[in-house]
Amino acid sequence: MMKTKVMIKAIFPSIDKEYDIKVPINELMWKINKLIIKAIYDMNGINIDIKQDSFIMINKSTGSIYDNNTALIDTDIRNGTEIVFLKEN
Repeated sequence: MMKTKVMIKAIFPSIDKEYDIKVPINELMWKINKLIIKAIYDMNGINIDIKQDSFIMINKSTGSIYDNNTALIDTDIRNGTEIVFLKEN
């Protein structure tokens, strides 16, 4: 059976928090990025302008920065990958 999601560790240095999150493997990185950011900031009661504020996603182990137009399945992200979300602006 083909898995449709992977479990990543999302690390947010700006708010000093980490979360285990299941993400769909066939989704584009920009969409995953926006959904995760919105969910995390909402859960923590922090206002964020999802149109203005942008985050880059970096593989903690390799230092790779993920291209927004790549599908997750085409990256090196697998179960347990640690992704650091750094605010760009």
